[in-house]
Amino acid sequence: MATLSNRRHTLPQDDIDGRAITTDSISTNYRTMPYLVTEKTVLQPHLGRQESFRRNIGHVAAETYLITRLAITLLRYLGIGYRWITQLLALGCYAMLLMPGFLQVAYYYFFSPKVQRSLVYGDQPRNRFDLYLPADIGEPKPVLIFVTGGAWIIGYKAWGSLLGLQLAERGIIVACLDYRNFPQGTISDMVNDTSQGISFIINNIANYGGDPNRVYLMGQSAGAHISSCALLEQAARETNKGENVSWSISQIKAYFGLSGGYNLLDLVDHFDNRGLYRRIFLSIMEGEESLKVYSPEIKIQDPCLKSAIPHFPSVYLVHGTADYSIPSVASERFADALKKAGARAELILCEGKSHTDLFLQDPLRGGIDYLFEHAVAVIHSNDSDALTKDAFAPRRKQFVPEILLKLATKISPF
Repeated sequence: MATLSNRRHTLPQDDIDGRAITTDSISTNYRTMPYLVTEKTVLQPHLGRQESFRRNIGHVAAETYLITRLAITLLRYLGIGYRWITQLLALGCYAMLLMPGFLQVAYYYFFSPKVQRSLVYGDQPRNRFDLYLPADIGEPKPVLIFVTGGAWIIGYKAWGSLLGLQLAERGIIVACLDYRNFPQGTISDMVNDTSQGISFIINNIANYGGDPNRVYLMGQSAGAHISSCALLEQAARETNKGENVSWSISQIKAYFGLSGGYNLLDLVDHFDNRGLYRRIFLSIMEGEESLKVYSPEIKIQDPCLKSAIPHFPSVYLVHGTADYSIPSVASERFADALKKAGARAELILCEGKSHTDLFLQDPLRGGIDYLFEHAVAVIHSNDSDALTKDAFAPRRKQFVPEILLKLATKISPF
């Protein structure tokens, strides 16, 4: 069995910065129909477009209302505090600097026919996911399930729209999971939602043109923590022979953990100093006694999981060395724990990269991005035709001018 246990990469700044170039705008294919005929009506094309436009506007309004309502609820929990207010102000300035890119991606998200929004995977609030489809869906495509971050409080499926857009251009279907956030739910709800979402996608993705035998999982920040917890909980279920399971960890071909925290005992004081106060964090994690239960670095060492380790997917942990939200040592220690347990793990440290560089600034910069190409190479590793297409793929579009990206990095609260 192939092993990644001795692989550790530290990438210098020059190797992971993309070039600031601009490519042609993303093309969108629309099917034109002269008429839509039913038994009682004949609908002209322009009326159909108006109806579609109204639905899209309604969806924008509903999503805006949801985010606003959750933000107000969050403010009630946080109260008045100097640290989180300064962080909030920095976040506002950060978002404004990146707004040119956000607006372009938002237009794609709300109006592209290749994005299927708010598909249902369960009966709980926020049990929804967005699906990003490649232009050519003639044959089954590999699938990446993405679990977004957001400090367990502001996670939202649309945060993965840039990733979905760019991977779909490479022929990869992306499913961005939503899940209950605090105070709508606590950590066990988030993990259960994520596991249920993974199960639904594995068992139904063939209906959308995906290949259920080529499913990959990625989590970013809090999403990396939640998704790794979901993997380990599923592994524990599989060791219990009497428990029915709707999906298996062996069906996940590889796991990508991006800027995640995997030992909550090491992070609770750090988060308190950063403005995620201890009392709030412990409420999210269901009390101090649950910190070990939801710490993947600790849980992977459980002897009860030994029989499940051979079925564990290859793990790629990626972290920036200038990440102040979650220090890169979190990924280093989790990688060591995985190796000691016998799992296949590779650690990639990116010199000088912050918590959001890898997920936002670098993709918005466009051009060549080592981490993006690395993920695509892993997903296409057994598809020679796809690898050939990747070699000649155009460089990614630049969404935000370089000067704004550099300013955003300097004032980023992350």
